[in-house]
Amino acid sequence: MLTQFKRRPTTSVVSFADLFDDLFTEGKAQRAFVPAVNIAESALAYRLEVAVPGYAKEDFKLKVEKDQLIISAEKKEETKNESEKVTRKEFHYHSFKRSFHLPETVEGEKIEAKYENGILHVVIPKKEAAKDTAAIEVAVQ
Repeated sequence: MLTQFKRRPTTSVVSFADLFDDLFTEGKAQRAFVPAVNIAESALAYRLEVAVPGYAKEDFKLKVEKDQLIISAEKKEETKNESEKVTRKEFHYHSFKRSFHLPETVEGEKIEAKYENGILHVVIPKKEAAKDTAAIEVAVQ
């Protein structure tokens, strides 16, 4: 794999620190994290599975606004090395926000969420009138 190094126009000497920064930090702050989501529908509810490993359940916020379910999370990490003289500290803030249009056939106030094994499970129950009813056969004449 080829790696292109960013050239510094002000100097022709590239330090090891510059190479390290280019290899491991360039563009990280610019990449947005969008978690993968599985959506399934049953007769009673919609089920969302959001892949978000490394978070804690306290990091999540779910809210219903008008006809939107908004799922967001923020995680702050601080990297420290106590045994050496600190020349640089890095603070990492990981966050995302996803929204989903809710049909009129769901009960937004009864949404439930559970986080386990890196997956946020969200259950969105359907209103009683929207639940599947038994099929009715119609005779062809």
